[in-house]
Amino acid sequence: MLIDLHVHTSPRSPCSNIHPAELIQEAKRIGLDGFCLTEHQVLWDWDEVVRLAGDNGIKIFRGNEITTAQGDVLVFGLDQDIKGIITIQELHLIVQSAGGFSIAAHPFRGFKMFGVGQLGMTLDQACKKKILQFVDSIEIRNGRVTEKENEVAGNVAEKLGLRGTAGSDAHEIGALGTWVTIFEKDIETETDLLRELKSGRFTIGSAR
Repeated sequence: MLIDLHVHTSPRSPCSNIHPAELIQEAKRIGLDGFCLTEHQVLWDWDEVVRLAGDNGIKIFRGNEITTAQGDVLVFGLDQDIKGIITIQELHLIVQSAGGFSIAAHPFRGFKMFGVGQLGMTLDQACKKKILQFVDSIEIRNGRVTEKENEVAGNVAEKLGLRGTAGSDAHEIGALGTWVTIFEKDIETETDLLRELKSGRFTIGSAR
């Protein structure tokens, strides 16, 4: 089951120019089974998601992209908005208490000019990035970062023994499905999604 775990829409994410209704048609066109609405600091109301999904056969799930002092985190299973910038330790406690799942989003974005090795940073040093101590998974393929940044994230996830997820981080409709997480089992509900994320029964790929 192909699911894009990282999608932004307008106006909830002002940086995106995707109208939510566009996502259904494009998801069908490229063969996606579903996608997650992960707006910045804003959680969609469930009733709105149901209306958006309609009877189109595309599964839509809710998440958040939360900004912490240590970096951005995709969170699933959290039924609340988090305003302002908090620490990764604070977010970790909130997610744990809710029984949710957290993913370090594009954890090495910003290495566009100076990647691991070019500044003398070893893999072991990269693994010590604080945010990685307080998440359940690492986004190892993101559609808005460089190949090198994705490669570093993948190497770090492997070193730490964490399963890596993938998402497009789409802000334009043509980016949807650039990277996806491929689940072994069918996912119908947000409870199913949480279960399968925690199980690690997934790989990564692309719908493009």
